[in-house]
Amino acid sequence: MTDADVVIVGAGAAGLSLAHALTAVPPSPTSARPAPRVVLIDAPGGPLRPPERTWCFWERGEGEFEDAVVRSWNSFGVRGPRGQAWESRPHPWTYKMIRSRGFEELVGARLDATSLVTRLTAAVDAVRDDDGGGVRVSGTLPGGRPLTLRARWAYDSRPLPRLPPHRTALLQHFRGWFVRADGLPDGPESFGGDTATLMDFRTPQPAHGLSFGYLLPLGGDRALIEYTEFSSAPLSTAAYEAALHRYTTEVLRLRTYEVQDTEQGVIPMTDARFPRRAGDRVFRIGTSGGATRPATGYTFSAVQRQSRAIADAWRTGAVPAPPRPHARRSRAMDAVMLRALDTGRVDGADFFAGLFGRVPMERMLRFLDGGTRVREDLLIGCRTPVLPMLRTVAELPFRRRRATPP
Repeated sequence: MTDADVVIVGAGAAGLSLAHALTAVPPSPTSARPAPRVVLIDAPGGPLRPPERTWCFWERGEGEFEDAVVRSWNSFGVRGPRGQAWESRPHPWTYKMIRSRGFEELVGARLDATSLVTRLTAAVDAVRDDDGGGVRVSGTLPGGRPLTLRARWAYDSRPLPRLPPHRTALLQHFRGWFVRADGLPDGPESFGGDTATLMDFRTPQPAHGLSFGYLLPLGGDRALIEYTEFSSAPLSTAAYEAALHRYTTEVLRLRTYEVQDTEQGVIPMTDARFPRRAGDRVFRIGTSGGATRPATGYTFSAVQRQSRAIADAWRTGAVPAPPRPHARRSRAMDAVMLRALDTGRVDGADFFAGLFGRVPMERMLRFLDGGTRVREDLLIGCRTPVLPMLRTVAELPFRRRRATPP
């Protein structure tokens, strides 16, 4: 006897999205399975539960989580290291921001409205195959009571203790300020505008990797301003604060501003192959299942694709295994870019600014979202520094994948 059809460990973006996808659409007469009984396990408060985060993504038209969207932008801008500016309105793409708390409230209310989902808070110790042909999840409930659940399938979104074997491993690390100010002195980057500055390379570039500013106007006198680096190690909080102050005062030329909130994060950028299976009936989802795009760090859209595919497989009676979030071709191109950047064969700021300057924005967005065809990928590849990239392509097959030391 099982306690549920599906147990989902972790109630962040991946866990909530999968629980929603599995239970939001009622089964049709042609469905091979009835809607599943789901147990969603959230981590207890403390170090296991991450602070509030911001998720941004591209979307065409309205999506199923529109009520959680804090702000959206129809115009995108990139600034080169020497002040070059590229701006485009690639209809029908819209850049959207969701805050994790708003997403949790929206999806949580939808899950509360169905009897199919049971929510628990527990520190999970183990998720493994059971001898009886299902899975067993064990952990500790608040107050120290033991938890044991049996289910047909389990999905684990908890972070991996270390990266799988890889050839290249960089980090995208950042700190952001939610600021209130009078706005920018000039240009389209005013806080009340609808231009999201995705990359601004007018920041001092580190010796290894690259850095850029990121500006999302939130309307009126508010904005999210971030300083981001692609490199091998995060900075100290003091170093992030100094870089943000330099960017806001020297590049954006804000005279006075008030920091109302902050966010900080680290995202892996690696060609590691994340295992989507941890057992015969245990799967990994979200970042630990490879949903993060190696070249950009974007994750939210891939999580939604992964969740919908699992739900579709459930309804058709297939094994509800998560698909690869990114196509093999996309991952191969990302591996080349990461290696070229890590070795210093390409200048990161010039590389990305050049791509946005030479490739139509609409095509770039589809490429970053994994929606381009082979011919389009080849055209984009021809807009990169060809000789350094070809040298990297030739080198990669001979590099061994190495595990991160424990």
